[in-house]
Amino acid sequence: MTPEQLAQTIREALIAAIASGALAVDESQLPPKITVERPKSADHGDYATNVAMQLAKAAGQPPRKIAEIVAPILRESSGIASVDIAGPGFLNITFDVAAAGQLAADVVDTGAQYGNSGVLKGKKFNVEFISANPTGPLHLGHTRWAAVGDAIASVLAAAGAEVDREFYINDRGNQMDKFGESLAAAAQGRLIPDDGYQGSYISELAAAVVADHPDFAD
Repeated sequence: MTPEQLAQTIREALIAAIASGALAVDESQLPPKITVERPKSADHGDYATNVAMQLAKAAGQPPRKIAEIVAPILRESSGIASVDIAGPGFLNITFDVAAAGQLAADVVDTGAQYGNSGVLKGKKFNVEFISANPTGPLHLGHTRWAAVGDAIASVLAAAGAEVDREFYINDRGNQMDKFGESLAAAAQGRLIPDDGYQGSYISELAAAVVADHPDFAD
């Protein structure tokens, strides 16, 4: 059972409670989107929803009372092992083992197309990531940004969007001039300008330049 399927199951339980007269709201008053989230602690189930608190004003009842109405209906739903009420009216929901296994089977059966949709069809996105500063060394953050940026682009593409991935290198302008002046000064044994680049990597790069082009040190 996916979060979307669980949200639909909760909606159906609310509709059933309305039909029985136990929940005194109109179906049109149900939230357009029922939120389900992972609890901070695994002891609180697989997912939790605050839908009872969302309906409290419309129903004229405390959220916990609404949760007590909905919980027994959810417990009878396929794929749900248990439903606990916490705090002011949170519903903590635990899936049964078969539901988790079915989700894994669905992923395997569907393969690379699992989770794909057309919700962003016709949309275009340009995702710029990494874009390392050419005046400084690469670092671990660039590796992280590579993974995160590519993942975001893949999610957008899976939703049907047309996605361009861009690794932007800005190797022109005032900062590049200062970078070049800093390298030249280090290679020629001069003081690096105060507004230049002072990192130890400048000396390392300058040494590499001189090793390949000894005349540059003159």
